[in-house]
Amino acid sequence: MKIEFRHEALPQLAGSALVAYAFEGSPASSGTVERLPPDTRGFLEELQAGGELTGKALECTVIHLPVGLAASKLLVVGAGKREKFSGEQLRQVAGTAVRYLRARGVHDLAWVLGGAEPGSIAAIVEAALLADYDADRYRTERNAEKRIDGLGLATGGDPLPAGAEAALEQGRIIAEAQNFTRDLVNEPANQMTPTILAARAEAMALRCGLDWQVLGPAEIQGMRMGAFWAVAQGSEEPARLIVLRYTPEGAPAEPVIGLIGKGITFDTGGISIKPAENMHEMKTDMAGGATMLGVMQAIAQLKPRVRVMALIPAAENMPGGKAYKPGDVITSMSGKTIEILNTDAEGRLVLADALTYAQQLGCTVLIDAATLTGAVTVALGNITTGVFGWNKEWVNRVLAAAKAAGEKMWELPVDDDYRDLYKSAIADLANTGGRHGGAITAAMFIGEFAGDTPWVHLDIAGTRWANEEKPYRAKGPTGHGVRTLVQLLTDLAP
Repeated sequence: MKIEFRHEALPQLAGSALVAYAFEGSPASSGTVERLPPDTRGFLEELQAGGELTGKALECTVIHLPVGLAASKLLVVGAGKREKFSGEQLRQVAGTAVRYLRARGVHDLAWVLGGAEPGSIAAIVEAALLADYDADRYRTERNAEKRIDGLGLATGGDPLPAGAEAALEQGRIIAEAQNFTRDLVNEPANQMTPTILAARAEAMALRCGLDWQVLGPAEIQGMRMGAFWAVAQGSEEPARLIVLRYTPEGAPAEPVIGLIGKGITFDTGGISIKPAENMHEMKTDMAGGATMLGVMQAIAQLKPRVRVMALIPAAENMPGGKAYKPGDVITSMSGKTIEILNTDAEGRLVLADALTYAQQLGCTVLIDAATLTGAVTVALGNITTGVFGWNKEWVNRVLAAAKAAGEKMWELPVDDDYRDLYKSAIADLANTGGRHGGAITAAMFIGEFAGDTPWVHLDIAGTRWANEEKPYRAKGPTGHGVRTLVQLLTDLAP
């Protein structure tokens, strides 16, 4: 999609469609509709009087050959109640415009800017690129003919504020990174093995100028990553440990942020095998790793002055002849022993060793993302990511970044009283604490391997995938978490 500023006066701006938004209650005279010429607004007042234009959230009203405008169509998108309008509502409105118009054969549009604030510009660009995405790579009849080729950001001739061009580029970089994550998550497991995931990570690192390293089975076993290897050994597909480094010039020595993403490219549950129903969704069990790869792609281009490493332990969890079994006791890289009560609680095992290794590499803050538990979806649905962590300062930083980025996240408790649930009678820890409080005990198990290092866990099991299409978003992978972590890292930069 070509995105550029357009500076013609709005009445003379030619093209397939001009887009403005309006608020509920006064849709003919609010929002960016206020910037339209008087003749156009007069016609909108007639529609408002007849109840055809209300401004209700995401309502779309299209006018063909609009009076007073050179554009072929005018689309007015409802922005809902003015007092509830925010950056995320702006994203939804812009995304809705893109998906509404492209479904009707429109390939270019111009968006009427309000005050052209840099934050709004970035949000509009993000929304447009995210809305133009479809998870249809493997369809023989794709939606290629229903894509937006050009987006104009219409200033109406007003001068651009400082930072406007940079905001456009920032929005593009972040949205493309989020779509990169969505592409990875959308791949079927036969096209996204640990080896292929590592190759995709390597290609991105080379393209973006990141340092990279991929460790194979010999290195994983040689470093005594017993928890990671226990999961990996049941599959014929060799495991990979992907390590990416971003070390910009002039960055402070600390913090060194370790981003650890679960990379289980397919999860059968192992010997504790999952039910057949919906098992196909387990191709998405590497969404945490894909999230971290998207974040690394973005920061490599945005270049914040903060040191970052990403570690993605990638494996399949399969019930092969060498698979680990319920009742086994394994020794993690940290030296802690773990009794295996359920082989389907594998994500916390691979993350445990990855956290230990991240600390050995010098990370001073650990943030992990994983499709870890069904329990978090029971608690928060498919709308909100669960956030956990020992260190309140860093939990609050993540939550503040999520709010700024427009992604829903909510803190869930971690408390010593829950530790009794995952104690083992024969080892240091058990790999599951049972059904009750499952998201909490799973998170706390991971936290045991962070020690005193500040650590935050994001359980994205519910938010990594959208089972329903929205007016502003396709069904399928969401890339949830990328914007939040990019926001966090750019906020940290001095």
